[in-house]
Amino acid sequence: MKSFLHVLSSGTPKADIQGFNADDWKEVRLDHRPGIEVDIEGSINDLSKVPTASVDAVYSFHNIVYLYAHEVVPVLKEFKRVLKDDGIVVLTCPDLQTTCEAIVADKLLVPLFNNTVGTPIAPIDVLFGIRGNQALGLTNMSHKCGFTYSSLLGAFNEAGFLSYFGGRRPEAYDLWNVAFVQEKSEQEMRSIGKVYIPLR
Repeated sequence: MKSFLHVLSSGTPKADIQGFNADDWKEVRLDHRPGIEVDIEGSINDLSKVPTASVDAVYSFHNIVYLYAHEVVPVLKEFKRVLKDDGIVVLTCPDLQTTCEAIVADKLLVPLFNNTVGTPIAPIDVLFGIRGNQALGLTNMSHKCGFTYSSLLGAFNEAGFLSYFGGRRPEAYDLWNVAFVQEKSEQEMRSIGKVYIPLR
């Protein structure tokens, strides 16, 4: 059975994770927040308890933005360290390019979509973190960096990943990327990548 490391797993069930909800995937949950059931206690920028080359994939859902910009590449290098030789990272995060287009249209406070728990999200929430969470004292969930698709690929490239499949979803204001440890052909990347990411 293959295993995937679900970083900052929160309460998202495996059944809701595209591609990884198959029976041949075992979920390894990593988080450090109280009240969350985990297999490994740790944070996105502390994978020290995860053995080298121990998982087939890393899944990161909208949490890379909790890092400062200078922490991004070291964290992606840690993702690469824990992966087996033919491993992948499946990562999604907000799309600043589409978000900034809404800001230019003077929609800073206008809800653009609802997140996975039904909270209306405006551009200000995409840029700085969800205001409702911050009002509850969850300031550790404030956003400290952000990406366009090209800058995200640049970070993965600097971290040593060799191939990528993904892109922007302007209608959802997010980016999706599957990064491969090994070099893959276009056909291989597309065949594997489309299993895990909801791109049209």
